[in-house]
Amino acid sequence: MIPAGATPSGVTPARTEAVLSRLQLLVTRKLDGLLQGDYVGLLPGPGSEAGESREYLPGDDVRRMDWPVTARTTLPHVRRTVADRELETWLAIDLSASLDFGTARMLKRDLVVAAAAAMTHLTVRGGNRVGAVIGTGDPARGAGIVRMPARPGRKEAQALMRAVARTGTRPGRSDLGALIDALNRPPRRRGVAVVISDFLAPPPQWGRPLRKLAVRHDVLAVEVVDPRELELPDVGVLAVVDPETGQLHEVQTADPRLRRRYAEAAAAQRAEIAHELRAAGAAHLRLRTDSDWLLDIVRFVAGQRHARTRGTVRAPRPAWVEGGAR
Repeated sequence: MIPAGATPSGVTPARTEAVLSRLQLLVTRKLDGLLQGDYVGLLPGPGSEAGESREYLPGDDVRRMDWPVTARTTLPHVRRTVADRELETWLAIDLSASLDFGTARMLKRDLVVAAAAAMTHLTVRGGNRVGAVIGTGDPARGAGIVRMPARPGRKEAQALMRAVARTGTRPGRSDLGALIDALNRPPRRRGVAVVISDFLAPPPQWGRPLRKLAVRHDVLAVEVVDPRELELPDVGVLAVVDPETGQLHEVQTADPRLRRRYAEAAAAQRAEIAHELRAAGAAHLRLRTDSDWLLDIVRFVAGQRHARTRGTVRAPRPAWVEGGAR
């Protein structure tokens, strides 16, 4: 919902260039050096390509046992892994009408573009390839999915971000399940998949495609939230309009019971979203329009690294590599 009379953000070339220039400066200054090595990312770990074998040592992952060598030598061996020389990252970006909403520092749409810029910056170096699929609204109303092929290089990444920022939205909600499934078909090389959305669509719609995606790729889900989606302020009668359907509603926010029920329903909805993301095996990053999103990304990266160092998080089959080839 957005306040009645408010208009969604306009997507003009001048505004796009100004926003992207500022984003590039912010991301470069604050995220450069955050992760060291040739391959950087939010899900650090060993490589995914098979390498040489060595004798088993206590603490080695038994899932990497090299049984043929073990049988020949009668001593347990494990297979080392090396990093892929080229990482392929795909972004699934939800730009449905519900993203044209914001009551704090920025619109949710602007935060989606910022998150996409940060993910692109973290993965594009070293000849890595970045591509995107974008959902622009309800397919029944003439919208659909825009595909941008994965290409290496910073210039290509900047062109991709300009295209994302200039993509307009149409009425209706994108089919988030179909958007995620666009990364499953056709099958792509193993890599990283980043899904950026407010995830307001019913979890049964997108949960299964996300689980299928996580079988082959490392998945990062970036959830974009505005504080007014979590609780209502006490401002009397508030006229709001649904950006996806155009329906107008009047809400009496002075009623404390209404505000309490709203907050409880919103908390339950977010808990269901978090549960579905965990069940799919996706890393979950929540960004809010009223907080420092770059600081949230830095904290998320540090938390992921610390948890894996201490062994408190089950390491998934990784595709992003910390420290380059091993």
